[in-house]
Amino acid sequence: MSLSGYETFGEAGCLVYLADCLDFMRAVPEGSVACVFADPPYRLSGGGKTVRSGEVASVDKGDWDRSLGSFRADHEFNLAWLREARRVLRPGGALWASGTHHVLFSLGFALQTLGFRVLSTVVWEKTDPPPNHYRTAFRHSHETLVWAAKPGARHTFNHDAVNAAVNGYGMPAPDAQLGTVWRIPHVPMSEKRLGRHPTQKPLRLVRRALLASTERGDLVLDPFAGSGTTAVACRELGRFFVGSEREREYAELAARRIRATEPGYALTRLIRPEGDGG
Repeated sequence: MSLSGYETFGEAGCLVYLADCLDFMRAVPEGSVACVFADPPYRLSGGGKTVRSGEVASVDKGDWDRSLGSFRADHEFNLAWLREARRVLRPGGALWASGTHHVLFSLGFALQTLGFRVLSTVVWEKTDPPPNHYRTAFRHSHETLVWAAKPGARHTFNHDAVNAAVNGYGMPAPDAQLGTVWRIPHVPMSEKRLGRHPTQKPLRLVRRALLASTERGDLVLDPFAGSGTTAVACRELGRFFVGSEREREYAELAARRIRATEPGYALTRLIRPEGDGG
């Protein structure tokens, strides 16, 4: 099936396709993408509880977040979409995959199995994590992003740009380098004003990853587009975007956010994070 067979949402140069991620990725030309940013299902929707706004709430997010029946099946899914990511990426192209311990080790093993170069793991330290409802483990106060590259060429790393964005305008001091622990609050209300997604990531987190690993005019792909945060970051940074989302509700939300975003905004006005701490 060609990409022309799918319904699209968004604007020219920044499109979300209403499609299953694997079907969509198989229609994308080989070697056409500079970066894949993915926030795959963590498989957490199994009847557990959490604390949200001070009240006990279900962690169930929808059928798309449920286990496929076994660890083997869940891992095979990760292998399948990462195999397609390797195919569509150009040599040296970047891949970012987020996860908690529920999915992280499957992602890492799959990446190594498929021959990716794992460049780093970044810890997103949450400044406002929810309490552990059951009090049987530590409070879950971080998620991990795995940064990898497709072999065959040198990967992109915009050292000066990403450090300048964190430290303020101008070039950072030589010793003011961003580390692998990013202390970033959860999604602010301003990023939910057009609608909400249960696993939405902060724009600041995604923007920083893309600023570090892509160039202006690059094409970025997100196979799990959700509320469109990756698309918004791309539009702000002057990158092209293409992604898939199988839930119409979220594809429409992504489109609203894309249309509300000023193209190139972050290129002309780098935002200094308040209390970020690098």
